[in-house]
Amino acid sequence: MDCTQRETHIGVVHNGGCRLKVVKLEAAENTASHETQGLSRTQLVVRRGKPFKLTLLFSGRSWNPRSESLVLEVCLGGLSERIPVRISDRRSCSLAWSATVHPGDVQSRSVTVHMCSPVLSAVATYQLLLHIEDVQSRMSLAVGTFVLLCNPWLKDDPVFMPLDVHTQEYVKSDYGLIYMGTHLNVRNRPWSFGQYEPGVLEACLQLLQVSPQHLRDQDRDYLRRADPAYLSRVVCQMVNCNDDMGILEGRWQGGYTAGVNPTEWSGSADILHRWLSSNCSPVRYGQCWVFAAVLCTVMRVLGIPSRVVTVFNSAHDSDGNVKITEFYTSTGEKLGLSKDSIWNFHVWVECWMKRSDLGASFDGWQVVDPTPQERSAGVFCCGPCPVAAIQRRCLGAPYDASFVFASVDADVVRLIVRDGAVVGRRVDTECVGQRIYTKSLSSDRPEDLTLTYKGLKSETTAAGSSCQQPSKKRTTVSLEASLKIDKVLLLGESIRMCVTVTNRRSRSRVVMQHVSAQVKEYNGSPQESFWTAHRELHLPPCQALTLHHVIPHCQYEAVLAGDHIVNVAVVVKDVRTKERVLAVREFNMSPPQISIQIEGGDSVQVNQEHTAHVSFTNQLTETLVGAVLTVKASGLLQEDQEARLLILEPGETIEKKVSIRATSPGTKLLMATFSHSHSPSIVSRSFHKVSVVTA
Repeated sequence: MDCTQRETHIGVVHNGGCRLKVVKLEAAENTASHETQGLSRTQLVVRRGKPFKLTLLFSGRSWNPRSESLVLEVCLGGLSERIPVRISDRRSCSLAWSATVHPGDVQSRSVTVHMCSPVLSAVATYQLLLHIEDVQSRMSLAVGTFVLLCNPWLKDDPVFMPLDVHTQEYVKSDYGLIYMGTHLNVRNRPWSFGQYEPGVLEACLQLLQVSPQHLRDQDRDYLRRADPAYLSRVVCQMVNCNDDMGILEGRWQGGYTAGVNPTEWSGSADILHRWLSSNCSPVRYGQCWVFAAVLCTVMRVLGIPSRVVTVFNSAHDSDGNVKITEFYTSTGEKLGLSKDSIWNFHVWVECWMKRSDLGASFDGWQVVDPTPQERSAGVFCCGPCPVAAIQRRCLGAPYDASFVFASVDADVVRLIVRDGAVVGRRVDTECVGQRIYTKSLSSDRPEDLTLTYKGLKSETTAAGSSCQQPSKKRTTVSLEASLKIDKVLLLGESIRMCVTVTNRRSRSRVVMQHVSAQVKEYNGSPQESFWTAHRELHLPPCQALTLHHVIPHCQYEAVLAGDHIVNVAVVVKDVRTKERVLAVREFNMSPPQISIQIEGGDSVQVNQEHTAHVSFTNQLTETLVGAVLTVKASGLLQEDQEARLLILEPGETIEKKVSIRATSPGTKLLMATFSHSHSPSIVSRSFHKVSVVTA
């Protein structure tokens, strides 16, 4: 039954006095008033601290409040509260549940009750009972259920956001962008949060019901669900499956034949549907952006404003010393000897809330990171950690401030080792947290959040028991090396780079230059070098030399997949003094683009057929063998569509025309992938946003 028509048919029930026929939950009016339209087709969904209506239809005579009492009762697990229905003009909510009837409605056979929850009520599904009582009898009726969510539109709610543009973007919007790649070549991919897809609300509520906190003590869990900080920590733990019946299983190495390659996901709804329909078995597989996007969906559904944030050059500090150590050979090859690492990008979520446990200075955006990296209080979750605490270097703030701070601002200690001994050392204070991006308000442009985490370099903070400003000292060196990539590179092009070596001394020097190129995953250690160069240089006093290097496509195509990163390092060694310096650069290469166009524009109507044209043109100089163009779209296509060509010559185009039909309103994503058998690991992906509206 559509929730807009939801009502409880009582038949004719009486307690010797008034006769109750129907209880209507007025879902259409309530969901419009509570900003919950589309979240459920079967349940009444309202927000805490705001009155909602239910209508009692009596048969025979009307309710007589002088001789008959109406009492509503809300039940949550083993908890319940009776709410006497009072006659009053006031509909304001307080710290307790309330139910009022306007004096003018009392004599009518249709009585409208305005019911309101406390602003700090638990987020959950409530049972609603109605009792009709007089001096002789009592009649109790099960009215039904309703879902209560956080209320970011209510000033007294800890998740309140004052501006409509913010609630529209961070609560109601079902579409977002996730930034990926490297800080030198930022790419984005759209994501469908899908909170209005059928079954998503039910999956989010079930997530709370199967959490360890609820299974241990359901009544205590219900009582604590009023706190958004508690909710965010529970959900963060449950998005990964490492400790519980969580949603996603992570995988960063090996194949994905037992599940879905993380790069194939384009929305949260499919993941949540799979988890719920499999009796809460983990969905395979996720990586950081998938974990974060699913968490963002759940938090928006629960009413907590949230946004997906990408940190470029994000440090993973495994030992808590707020430093990252990297090891290189004397010829520039990076070694996987450290448990610390730097991810070229890492994605987490910021959730908006007051922190009553910490004080007003820590209110606002909080980092919540569901990717299972390190344990926090014994479980794999991270946060909520106030962004303000990171900017102020309050490393003792709960939760996990030290780990989050290291992610955005740790020093990187790079050691050159030879025969087990350290022969060179460089400290990089700028590498980590190069850019921190999120989607802008009402725009697909990135918003740079770097200063909200790191502040201005000239800023200082007051010392305190839990706040500290790490010192960052610069040292003067006599030999310097720098490494530069000419431009953003397209897969299939040659890699062109230049190394500049500078002699700061007033005498000539003879140095050896060693350059090494390696492939690495965005979050892992590099593989063995696939290209090296070595050269002796004569450096005049107080001068610099620049050398250019080219890596042809044929030397990297066999090892470099579309989502991989290239790590290039140069070690310059003074032949006489044995002094060594190191320069490092990591970059990603962009795959060729796929064209996607919708006939008539990108806004389509529900249940109407539209045509999409998808094409890929071979812009490389070589022939591609075994070309495959695949089109898929959850909510637009019932099954994947493919086009194949045995040979795709340079300049030739492969295309596919598909018919799409949307079954529900909202933002949908059309995803196209192109691959070929010559380099099967190199795959191009493109996404196209489609806005679906009702007729």
